[in-house]
Amino acid sequence: MSKASQEAYRKIRAGILSGHFPAGQFVPEDEFAQYCGLSRTPVREAIAELVAEMLLQRSDTNRVFVPVWSDDDDEELFTLRAMLESHCASRAARLITDDQIARLRAHCDFIDRAIAAPGGPDVSGFVEGNRHFHDVILAAAQSERLAQLMKFVVSQIVVHRTAEQYSRADMEQSQRDHRDLVSAFELHDADWARAVANTHIRRAASVYRAMRQGAEAPQA
Repeated sequence: MSKASQEAYRKIRAGILSGHFPAGQFVPEDEFAQYCGLSRTPVREAIAELVAEMLLQRSDTNRVFVPVWSDDDDEELFTLRAMLESHCASRAARLITDDQIARLRAHCDFIDRAIAAPGGPDVSGFVEGNRHFHDVILAAAQSERLAQLMKFVVSQIVVHRTAEQYSRADMEQSQRDHRDLVSAFELHDADWARAVANTHIRRAASVYRAMRQGAEAPQA
C-alpha cells in the first residue's frame, strides 16, 4: 500500500475498533475519506485491505459496512483460531530464531508496561503488544498458507472487545501464557507450545462469552 493508503488504513481501523463506525451501519467511501482527511483513491485501497481482514464487509450491492458477529460466528471464530494458533505455535517452536525470541521478549515487556500504566491498564497498548507478539509467532511458523488462513480467522474486532473486558488479573494471566510460550520456544518444545496456545485462546473465548452473555442479560 502507498503511504496515504497506510494512513487511511490505520485511521479507519482505529475508527472501527473504537466503535466510531457502528456494526451493521453502511459507510460510503466519501464518509471514510472525510474521516481520514484523504482522497478516495487511498481510502479505496485501505477498504480493500480491511475487507480482506474481515474488519469490513461488502454487501451484495457492493456497499461497505462493519460486520455484525452473532454468538455462533464468535464461537466458530474462537474454535478455528484455537486450532490454527496451536498449529502455528507448534511450527514456530521448531523453526523460531534467537532474534525472534528476543523480539517476543521485547513485546512481552511492552505489554507489561501497558498493564502497569498509571491510572489503570492501557487496553489499546495491551492489544497492540498482543498483536505484535502473535505476528512474530506467525512469521516464525514460516507458512504462507497459515498466514492467509489466520488473516481470515483472527477478527481484530473480537480481539479488541475481549481485551476491553479483561480485568488486570485477566491481562496478567494472558501475560503468563505469553511468557510460557517464550519458554517453550526457547526449548523448541512443540507440544508445550501447542498446549499453551490452545489454552490461551480458549481462555480468551471464555472471557468474550461471559461478556456477551452479560450484555444480553435483562436488566433488573
